[in-house]
Amino acid sequence: MPSRSDEPAKVLAELEHVRSEVRAAQSALLRDWRSEGPLGRFADSAANLAAYIALRRLDLTDLQPRLAALGLSSLGRCEGHVLATLDAVLLALRRMCGRSRPRASPLGTGTLADTSSSLRQATDRLLGAPPYPRRTRFMVTLPLSAARDSRFVDTLVEHGMDCARINAAHDQSEDWIAMVKQVRRAAARYGRSVKILVDLPGPKLRTGPLPPGPAVLHLKVKRDPLGRLLACGRMILDGSGRPGHDATPAPGEPESLARLSLPPAWIARLRMTDSIAFRDLRGRRRTLKVVGRLDEQQVIVACERGAYISPGLVFERRSRAGVRQRSTVGPFAAPPVRVRIVTGDRLLLSSTPDAGRPEQRRADGRVESPAVIGCIEPSVFDHLEPGQTVKIDDGKVTALIEHVDHRGAMLKIVHAPPRGATLGPDKGLNFPDTLLPAHGLDQRDHSALRFAAEYADIVGYSFVQSGAEMDALHRSLASLTRRRLGVIAKIETAVALQNLPGIIVRGASHGPFGVMIARGDLAVEIGYLRLAEVQEELLWLCEAARVPVIWATQVLEGLIKRGTPTRAEVTDAATAERAECIMLNKGPYLPQALDTLTNLVGRMSRHQSKKTARFSPLPW
Repeated sequence: MPSRSDEPAKVLAELEHVRSEVRAAQSALLRDWRSEGPLGRFADSAANLAAYIALRRLDLTDLQPRLAALGLSSLGRCEGHVLATLDAVLLALRRMCGRSRPRASPLGTGTLADTSSSLRQATDRLLGAPPYPRRTRFMVTLPLSAARDSRFVDTLVEHGMDCARINAAHDQSEDWIAMVKQVRRAAARYGRSVKILVDLPGPKLRTGPLPPGPAVLHLKVKRDPLGRLLACGRMILDGSGRPGHDATPAPGEPESLARLSLPPAWIARLRMTDSIAFRDLRGRRRTLKVVGRLDEQQVIVACERGAYISPGLVFERRSRAGVRQRSTVGPFAAPPVRVRIVTGDRLLLSSTPDAGRPEQRRADGRVESPAVIGCIEPSVFDHLEPGQTVKIDDGKVTALIEHVDHRGAMLKIVHAPPRGATLGPDKGLNFPDTLLPAHGLDQRDHSALRFAAEYADIVGYSFVQSGAEMDALHRSLASLTRRRLGVIAKIETAVALQNLPGIIVRGASHGPFGVMIARGDLAVEIGYLRLAEVQEELLWLCEAARVPVIWATQVLEGLIKRGTPTRAEVTDAATAERAECIMLNKGPYLPQALDTLTNLVGRMSRHQSKKTARFSPLPW
């Protein structure tokens, strides 16, 4: 049996072999990357990234505990300085074995401090310096109301927004311009630098339109199990003549309140003390209370009992002074028909985008033909095959393809919520088993890119899948502006995950660059069970490349939407502190979420920096 004194020599021999293999693989990777284009100022970080990839191709699970038993680094925190860590451990082992110090390798230089500085500088170039003492930046997705409500944008900046995200998949260019102006004005007022990110729409596959159903609004209330009222039904009475037009909500109000069109003069006379009486479609007496006013043409009303409302119903205003004044509900856009499915159903995914309709049944209740939902991109069907998976509405529904023909793909629903699901237009479609061709930038992307070149600081590349696409994006930007905009690669597909090193190298070689872990689409693509490990791997790889990471999707979602976070959300947000930036989605409680996030990252930064534990004093 070998003596314990032999162990340092054995470990030394193994680690020298590891370093040799890392250097050889690193050189091969760097040759490949340089053949695709110059690396520029990213060359040093690219060398470290190549070394890290080479190291992680090896199985070190047996060597690591033996290194730790000798009191040495187990290489578990070497992401940002791979060869420097290997050389430091080799030096210690050689001294243990009584050997002289070897000549240092020129690629083995660099320390943890150097790495932290490189990553900090790369983050500052992309996102600007964070407000002291916070290291983590906060990105906020702007709602449409930010285009009109200056006080709301002021509040976001005051509470710590460092980057404002404009999603170019929604709204119009005039709305985006108004958002930019509001953010620039608020940043100047508070003496802060707030970056503007414009997210390109990208080729997200979605369900097609559905025909309108009956023009009926079901105003719902919320009750507890004993039937006691928890929340009134709310809607907006709109005198603008644009009942479908989005308008600025009142503080704390969601942006999705239904709207009824009524004459502007009648709306203008409504007071906060007024009530509105009517009979709904079922002949039931109902009363609306005026609870808020958005402007002269829009008021918010609430009802304590459910009601069905359609155009032509008579509303009667009743004031405390006894004034009664009638008006008629005007036309409003009918909601789409409901396509209801449950597990076990069949669903035709049609190659005709607007072919959607509910299932058709015979008089005896048997299904005559299954429900149909369209796909906005017919070319997808050229790549579909039986047995492949289709996920609908961000993974809420999972189906398998039974067969493909001239109509589209017949699906068998293998998973839906217990009470079924309602499919609507513009819902996400994912094909995780299907290799779809890269689309590059389409017309909508180019339109958003022109806007970003004039108004933004950063471009978010949605659904990027390769380094070649990063090069194409930069060529397009160079043709539009001389300004060097930052670029964020949004990792949303399994293909992008596989090609991540090339995306990083080609993206960072051109200028300020970062990676967004877009956990929504990514989870649908790779499966929720893999998301936790994959987001860790993304953090490691980006630290090795010394590029900043944006942690996105559903951070503190319950707090933002409802005012109260879940325990799981708080834990997730605390974990997000390891990223350089955290993104929040829109919702009525955004300021509170920013405050909570400031508290969380401040606490966590005392205990952890990336993967490294920090030994701040504990209270016992």
